[in-house]
Amino acid sequence: MAFVVLLRGVNVGGRRTFRPSLLARELIDYDVVNVGATGTFVVWRARSRAKLRAELLRRLPFETEVVVCDGRDLLALETQNPFGTEPSPPDVVRFVSILARAPRLRPSVPIALPPSGEWLVRVLASSSRYVFGEYRRHMRTIGYLGQIDQLFGVPATTRSWSTIGAILRILKGERKAG
Repeated sequence: MAFVVLLRGVNVGGRRTFRPSLLARELIDYDVVNVGATGTFVVWRARSRAKLRAELLRRLPFETEVVVCDGRDLLALETQNPFGTEPSPPDVVRFVSILARAPRLRPSVPIALPPSGEWLVRVLASSSRYVFGEYRRHMRTIGYLGQIDQLFGVPATTRSWSTIGAILRILKGERKAG
């Protein structure tokens, strides 16, 4: 099964910028599929997580957290159906934060951020290394998403549910990112 690699905090706000499609081409021996511009990859041929992580860190022009997970774990997320069948309102984005490792803390959910007034981020559930939630499109949202690290005690990187859907399509056999 493939690995899924997620780089934390790249191509956001003009910091840690690079072209993920070029990196994917450089890693031809690993059979890498680039998913968008946020540093998300499906890797079909990697012998070990450690070697893959080392190779990525060697090729990146900056330091960042590299989160690697098994493709089968992400496929299992789809069957859990964490968001149910109701569509989200147009100003709300569903997300999954992937924790770098097993969390040290497991806060009770749901959690609204900020804790009073209108929420900008809501953590709805967590399972293993995966945190499910929603956020509103607002300038202050990124700061509240950053608090997921503190809530769970380990670094996290966040992707929209639509990006997770693109990864799932690739893992199920569609080789190109959609």
